[in-house]
Amino acid sequence: MYQNLSVPQPIVTVRNLSVMRGEYLAVDNVSFELLPGTHTAIIGPNGAGKSTLIKSILGLVEARSGEIKLFNTGKQLKRLKPEIGYIPQKFPFERTFPLTVSELVGLGLNSKQWWYSSKGQRERIYQALEQVHLTKQAPQKIGTLSGGELKRVLLAYCLVVPRRLLVLDEALAGVDATGEMEFAALLDNLKQEHNWTILEVSHDLDLVSRYCDSVICMNRRLLYQGSPQTTLTPENLLHIYGSLISPTCHHHEPSRRTESF
Repeated sequence: MYQNLSVPQPIVTVRNLSVMRGEYLAVDNVSFELLPGTHTAIIGPNGAGKSTLIKSILGLVEARSGEIKLFNTGKQLKRLKPEIGYIPQKFPFERTFPLTVSELVGLGLNSKQWWYSSKGQRERIYQALEQVHLTKQAPQKIGTLSGGELKRVLLAYCLVVPRRLLVLDEALAGVDATGEMEFAALLDNLKQEHNWTILEVSHDLDLVSRYCDSVICMNRRLLYQGSPQTTLTPENLLHIYGSLISPTCHHHEPSRRTESF
């Protein structure tokens, strides 16, 4: 039987995944696929297993059972890591550490880029910072940056080499509403430019509705999956979060998907 090459192959395939955190079943028999060039948000209450699911896909947490397949290949995760960008919720560092913005972005040039000359490396770092509008901050120490600027530097770190999959684990936590909107619009522009597949954990349903193609609603198990229009209904949200708990909604001003800053 010949494979139908006209059908896009999944970037991420998760099948019957269960993950333990200690003696607690944090992810229970979850299955889904991510197609190329799509932006998917994982939503759910605190303790729903969202971050555990993300970390399991990245190989940071061991699964109890199930299957995770990346880029429709049987290659081991360590061989595929250069094609994956990751921005965590927290990026702890000593604020007095004398690391500049350009030096941090340059750390993204992994061993597979050994052939770049020093000039070529500088050019790639500059281009990455230019895409996130931070070229003026290149010589600045990372400890002097705002929360929103630091997240854009981490995005530049992901941009300095080609990536196919970008994973964000509540990457905008601690960023104000304006910074969230600017980052989300920038991320959407870069996704379209680089044809990234994006998987993110988010609590901001306004931004999810505006920028995401699909939503995974979970509370240890997968509850709903589909477009924002079909999943983020009042009835579903009540089931997901309960009457006393609500996700973050900032009621951002309307904007076009191509908005940038």
